[in-house]
Amino acid sequence: MAVIHHTDLKPTKLELLTSWLPSRPWYRGGAAEPKLAKAGGFRLDDPQGEVGIEFIVVTDASGPHPTAYLVPLTYRGAPLDGAEHALVGTMEHGVLGRRWAYDGCHDPVLVAQLAALIEGRAQAQDQNITGVPDREVIASYAGEGSISTDFTATDDQEGTRLTTAHGMTLRLHRVLQPTSDGPILLPQGAIGHFTASWQPPGDTRARAVFAVLHTGTRA
Repeated sequence: MAVIHHTDLKPTKLELLTSWLPSRPWYRGGAAEPKLAKAGGFRLDDPQGEVGIEFIVVTDASGPHPTAYLVPLTYRGAPLDGAEHALVGTMEHGVLGRRWAYDGCHDPVLVAQLAALIEGRAQAQDQNITGVPDREVIASYAGEGSISTDFTATDDQEGTRLTTAHGMTLRLHRVLQPTSDGPILLPQGAIGHFTASWQPPGDTRARAVFAVLHTGTRA
């Protein structure tokens, strides 16, 4: 079980993301610097206890309407070989020292635990409290056998697409669109997904589909 340390980070996660988000093809903001606020998220445990895994939701108020972004991050005590392109930045942690923060879609530890979450083998954890499950994260899987974790991640204007050589695509929705009440409508060929909630500006919590697992590689 990951232990959450309440300590100082320099720079903060929001400061790192303010610089990094505009470089993403799925970023919807304009030329102005993002105005980010933490809106929610959850954590997953690394079975080896080495890598921090956090799914952060931030809202950007720099445009005419707030936009919610999903940012899966991993935190490591040393650089991840071959992942220089996925480095979000480094931080000084008040307890753990220097930490390397990566876009978790390119980190095999996060991808493996995300597959376990969708299959029902992993439990989402509260973002801020050690040892408390996050019951708002709901996963569903209708496939057969284990989900391959040999994914290749590609960013596009719609989000991040993780494809395997075995004919599957895991689509992460990086720009979150709140769902309306009623059944969740998934695309044809979907065999798994998970939903979660966050707190947009205002009093009403929002829920959305965060990721969908498809058969086929063109999702």
